[in-house]
Amino acid sequence: MRNLVVAGYGPAAHRLVETLVGKGFDGRITVIGEEPRPAYDRVALTSYLSGTSAEDLTYPVPPGVVTRLGSRVTAIDRAAGQVVTGTGRVPYDVLVLATGSAPFVPPVPGAEHAFVYRTIEDLDAIRVAAKDAAEGVVVGGGLLGLEAADALRSLGLRTHIVEMSPWLMPRQVDEGGGAVLRSHIERLGLGVHAGAGVREIVHSGGRVTGLRKPDGTVLDAQVVVFSAGIRPRDELAREAGLAVGERGGVVVDPAMRTSDPAIYAIGECALVEGMIYGLVGPCNTMAEVAADRITGGSASFTGADMSTKLKLLGVEVAQFGAMSGALDVTYMDPVGGVYKKLFVSDDARTLLGGICVGDAAPYAALRPFVGKELPAAPSDLLFSGAGAALDLPDEAQVCSCNNVCAGEIRAAVADRGVTDVPGIKACTRAGTTCGSCVPLLKQLLEKSGVAVSKSLCEHFAHSRAELFDIVRVRGITTFSELISRRGQGRGCDICKPVVASILASLHNGHVLDGERAALQDTNDHFLANLQKNGTYSVVPRIPGGEITPDKLIVIGEVARDFGLYTKITGGQRIDLFGARVEQLPQIWRRLVAAGFESGHAYGKALRTVKSCVGSAWCRYGVQDSVGLAVALELRYRGLRAPHKLKSAVSGCARECAEARSKDFGVIATEQGWNLYVGGNGGFRPRHADLLATDLSTDELVRTIDRFLMFYIRTADRLQRTAAWLESLDGGLDYLREVIMDDSLGICADLDAQMEQHIATYADEWQATLDDPEKLSRFVSFVNAPGMPDPSIVFDSERGQIRPVMAR
Repeated sequence: MRNLVVAGYGPAAHRLVETLVGKGFDGRITVIGEEPRPAYDRVALTSYLSGTSAEDLTYPVPPGVVTRLGSRVTAIDRAAGQVVTGTGRVPYDVLVLATGSAPFVPPVPGAEHAFVYRTIEDLDAIRVAAKDAAEGVVVGGGLLGLEAADALRSLGLRTHIVEMSPWLMPRQVDEGGGAVLRSHIERLGLGVHAGAGVREIVHSGGRVTGLRKPDGTVLDAQVVVFSAGIRPRDELAREAGLAVGERGGVVVDPAMRTSDPAIYAIGECALVEGMIYGLVGPCNTMAEVAADRITGGSASFTGADMSTKLKLLGVEVAQFGAMSGALDVTYMDPVGGVYKKLFVSDDARTLLGGICVGDAAPYAALRPFVGKELPAAPSDLLFSGAGAALDLPDEAQVCSCNNVCAGEIRAAVADRGVTDVPGIKACTRAGTTCGSCVPLLKQLLEKSGVAVSKSLCEHFAHSRAELFDIVRVRGITTFSELISRRGQGRGCDICKPVVASILASLHNGHVLDGERAALQDTNDHFLANLQKNGTYSVVPRIPGGEITPDKLIVIGEVARDFGLYTKITGGQRIDLFGARVEQLPQIWRRLVAAGFESGHAYGKALRTVKSCVGSAWCRYGVQDSVGLAVALELRYRGLRAPHKLKSAVSGCARECAEARSKDFGVIATEQGWNLYVGGNGGFRPRHADLLATDLSTDELVRTIDRFLMFYIRTADRLQRTAAWLESLDGGLDYLREVIMDDSLGICADLDAQMEQHIATYADEWQATLDDPEKLSRFVSFVNAPGMPDPSIVFDSERGQIRPVMAR
């Protein structure tokens, strides 16, 4: 049996072992990684600071792979066929170097007091330092530098970016694109210092106080982060006598073999044809080529697409192909913050490359045409390039991260019966890494003859948004009426809850009234959250996280008397777990009597409006964040929506309430309030976008009213505001036009809808307690109303109950 050893456990190493296992490698695979965890998604690393856990980012270890974590290969004994670690030797028949790269830190005085932006541990250290800081500086204005700047900004620091080149992102955009990008970033309040370097990191007593530029000026800073490029980690290869490049990197051939045929190198440590690749796509391709060769194949690395599309600090940036050509077609809108340029051949028929800043819509369709004849005039494609994607040749690369071509997508549809984007992802991996090619996947599906249906389900040939308008315009008040007039059949567990939500949004009746009770999903059916052991959790509303001692005592007494598990949530509420269904009314009765009401933790509705302590208590606070959070939560309580809604209000730019990770978030300024929309945590974390600045309280409330109502009216089923905002044709600018400029003439209607909701709100718990018919459903067994469910059993842990089955 062959022993294969991988030195390093980053994303490239993960793709290698994943591919080897998939190919049925007949040997033992051992991966030795320095970090205390397996490989994780470095593309999404910044999301770790906004709530994503390390576990969520970590890739699963493929079955059968042996890992040695927190360990490092210190030497290679080529003669013995062994690697040396701190705990001994590991034999190999095949060795793969996947040691990656190290951040470049220029040799300036005081650099040892700065941070780098590379690993989860680096981010942990930055987060700790930021707690006692007010200003931060990022050295480096490239991709990772702007991510680091966004991270410092999200931690509440006034942030500066220092870049040696004359403009930001010099590898992705030209001077014109850099100017537009800079204007976007400066409008967000960040300082940009292009064409500047670093003379020293100023510090006193081991604490950083600033960064001195070559001209002698000092930027105040308590946190400095270097993100000024990478250097390949080739020390193992160098010391073992393997060929390395003059400027670093382990020299490999197109098969990814080093100068020793038993040793391969992949990822950011590998030097291929004089090139070090620092993007996920090329590194994945290297891993797949090495895996193919190790298992007897003949694959070769023939170069890589270095195209990039991303959103940094809320600004779309894309670059594909070359950054020069015989001719170019340029569009620039300094006011709107949009810059687009296509580079073409001297006959204007062949696309060589392109740059987009502020609007990257043409990217997905045009990138696959690089090096190919254009189907239309360049100026036309710059604004309507999406249509060109439909005629892509089979060899055109659609997904650069996973090296998937248009022909593979078409084959998945024709040969494997794939009918949707999730199916394409499962078959080909396209769209599973950065996701920028997903719009193109949808277009290819449509061109392949697959109708991308907007139907909610087989019972309604309408989307959720269309059904919302039908119900609103026709004045429909029941599911039966709607399905008899515009649907077919009896409905299902998809359409029933959707229609129930629409009816609740428009008419604000109790969700358990009459026919509506049968439409609800499990949680709404009992106005509580079903847990894994069959019990329910109860979450009373605590607006803004503000609560009196008397109310705290009541919650404690209820939890004690009913034997419930208590947990303070991240949304500044108290969750009471372990309630049996027949106990729910008794628990609510106690809570309602003390002034509590339903927190709607069970519904697709407003959950919480989190807040910091604001100007009343905090020395940094500039506005009353608690008062506003309480007012907003009471205003929007019970508001039913396509998905749950979360909000937060921060009393200053330090952002302690984490408002930018919410569906709508508010941050105080000296002049008023800044409003952010479209953020969320969860599986795909997304920072909210800045919609409006320095609003008065009245302006803020009116804008949020319209934002929420427009979302409720137009979003798809179970679509969070983040995905909804990304799907809007025109994005944030279009949203501003609709709800702030009233471009559609619907603002008065949206205002009236919100006022109707506020005027008709009633607490669902109280209404249930007042209605014997509603109360009759709260039993474990209909034929034995007083009998508790005998399958619910608890154990004790840390002084509280715990479900036995959860262990």
